[in-house]
Amino acid sequence: MNEHSLSTRLERVAEHVPHGARLADIGSDHAYLPVALLRRGAIEAAVAGEVATTPFQAAERTVRDNGLEQQITVRLANGLAAIAPADRITAISLCGMGGETIRDILDAGKACLNGVERLILQPNGGEPPLRVWLMNNGYRIVSEELLRENRFFYEIIVAERAEPVLYSAEQLYFGPLLMQARSPAFLAKWQRALRLRQKTLAGFAQAQTVPDAKRQAISRQIRWITALLA
Repeated sequence: MNEHSLSTRLERVAEHVPHGARLADIGSDHAYLPVALLRRGAIEAAVAGEVATTPFQAAERTVRDNGLEQQITVRLANGLAAIAPADRITAISLCGMGGETIRDILDAGKACLNGVERLILQPNGGEPPLRVWLMNNGYRIVSEELLRENRFFYEIIVAERAEPVLYSAEQLYFGPLLMQARSPAFLAKWQRALRLRQKTLAGFAQAQTVPDAKRQAISRQIRWITALLA
């Protein structure tokens, strides 16, 4: 993967970035996403934020090699602190981290959000707590996508500030729009998840020290998944 050929996952993320957006790609790594979008003329400008020196330098190199220093600002900063008001950001992408990490970045950087940005989030697991944060902070999920790449399932969650919305516990767990669409990838993910949870519960039966709360949580998930697939 590079700025000329994005991975399937990043290509799908790119599809959710509005045309002409001013993008902040947080945890940008090599800045492949903003560079690819600018090369295509799909966005107006971008900020590539990185918290660690090595990926920050890699992002600088990618931007420099493509001659995009005027359109892409690379910043060494923690989370949304990479964004300045003068950037006039209209879309924020956070990809390739755990859902809890993305949630914590959004929560810590709430002061940097102006409320008009589209959030394009690609968590590697931990989606339910991220959806809870979105619901509790006035964001409506406007698009969800699930894809399979290299044997792993990945979800893309797109959210925008809207009127308050209340999702059920099951919607927060599975994804409200994914539940409606029931794509083949979605069904395959949860069929596999059901087998794993049933195996886990069977293992609990042999163990003496499993907390009741954990046992009950797995049992509840099995009930939800069984009902979903029925």
